[in-house]
Amino acid sequence: MSLWIRSDHNEDNTLKILRLWLSSVERLYHSINTELRSSNPKRFIDESSPTQWSPLRFDHLIKLKEEALVYARHAWADFIWFLDADVLLTNMDTLKDMVARDLTVSSPMLRSDGLYSNFWCGMTESFYYKRTEDYKPILQLERIGCFEVPMVHTAVLINLRHQASQNLTFVASKVPYYSGPKDDIITFALAAKHFGVPLHICNEASYGYFTLPLEENQSLIFDEAQLVNIRLEAIVDHGDLALSELMAPFAPPPERDTLGLDKIFMINLKRRPDRRLKMMQCFNQLGIEAINVEAVDGRQLNESLLESMGIRMLPNYEDPYHKRPLTMGEIGCFLSHYKVWQKVVEDNLGQVLVLEDDIRFENFFRSKLTHLMAELSSLDFSWDLVYVGRKKLQSEDEPPVQTSKNLVWVGYSYWTLGYLLSQSGARKLLAAQPLSKLLPVDEYLPIMFDRHPELKWKEHFEPRDLVALSAQPLLLYPTHYTGEPGYVSDTEDSSRIPTAPQSLRDDL
Repeated sequence: MSLWIRSDHNEDNTLKILRLWLSSVERLYHSINTELRSSNPKRFIDESSPTQWSPLRFDHLIKLKEEALVYARHAWADFIWFLDADVLLTNMDTLKDMVARDLTVSSPMLRSDGLYSNFWCGMTESFYYKRTEDYKPILQLERIGCFEVPMVHTAVLINLRHQASQNLTFVASKVPYYSGPKDDIITFALAAKHFGVPLHICNEASYGYFTLPLEENQSLIFDEAQLVNIRLEAIVDHGDLALSELMAPFAPPPERDTLGLDKIFMINLKRRPDRRLKMMQCFNQLGIEAINVEAVDGRQLNESLLESMGIRMLPNYEDPYHKRPLTMGEIGCFLSHYKVWQKVVEDNLGQVLVLEDDIRFENFFRSKLTHLMAELSSLDFSWDLVYVGRKKLQSEDEPPVQTSKNLVWVGYSYWTLGYLLSQSGARKLLAAQPLSKLLPVDEYLPIMFDRHPELKWKEHFEPRDLVALSAQPLLLYPTHYTGEPGYVSDTEDSSRIPTAPQSLRDDL
């Protein structure tokens, strides 16, 4: 395998990183052909920013890509792989998989922000991206395989052993009747279409990620934030993208803080070290200083222990969905949150963030939470609890908070993935003495802000004056949903209360 690398017009450490990396791997390759230029000026004369795609920049990129293609043909290479520098491959077999397909042109499907990926399923007559019904099923893995599409980019393998590949080009003048824009990937796609060369996107495995192209007015700092987003996604899906010791000096971890809050708590079962590790890796990327709270394990609970702790179940409680009594896992979950509420009151903490360990952080989490805290501080009333991650019920009416862009008055919700809690909120949650009439914590909270639909349960709790809001849109989501591969519940899959403890039977 040979490398062909070109780099110029840089405004960061690209050249230094490339030279260091090449010096460490040069013995692994058959040959290395590089031109690493320290450009002065650092931009093309028609560029106003490092992220602007000006005509001269397009001309230069098209020239380099065509040179690489011609070089590979003259070298009698079997394949050429065009790989952009912003690709993060997570699958060691990516190239092997693509070669094994024996397709003329193939691309491993890569993930990015939202619905963006490295392929198109449609192109308009004016050569713009066109969303089609075929796109989402491929991106979201509802359809698995290699699919013919009109456009692939960012990571493209060309099989030069196929005669059809000889007509492929990035140069518009080599494509008969070309009427498209000056754009390398569109020219390549239209050349393939004209000469009847199918382009394929393959999603049979998870291959990796790439960053969104920056807009003309965005700085390189935004690219760093995008990289954090990708690393957070990778941590949840595959594990952290390990940084080699060689590259460590170029990417020091951010300094940690509590995002302006008094404390950040993360609840985690001792027997879930995998989740704890992933959360710690996420905190490291986000620069978050969090306290690990050892969760109460439902597997270690039994009726006699609950009796000794003075814990009683809420009379007539039945799970509204599964129609079953409380599980030991749900009791352990409640006691874990309860322990945090106690800590908030005991240490007189003003505002804290409480997180569970099975969460996926929304992109740009730090900046979005900082913005949310600024909105909360500008309100003309005091809040007790603010959801940042939950399951909203579609039927619930949740009016926006006046003067706020990202806050709503929260309705009945499931889950306690993450929430902001104030000192007054913690005191209210403890003052209602929930351990004497226990139910799941995500049922208890809506009761306390008086939005629970079950009147028979609400009447056991007074006053129900918790001032509760929710971020809209949310900042946290579950790592997995019920039924998905990898989904594990520590509450549903635990033992149930088979009979009511004696204290409850006396009440009945």
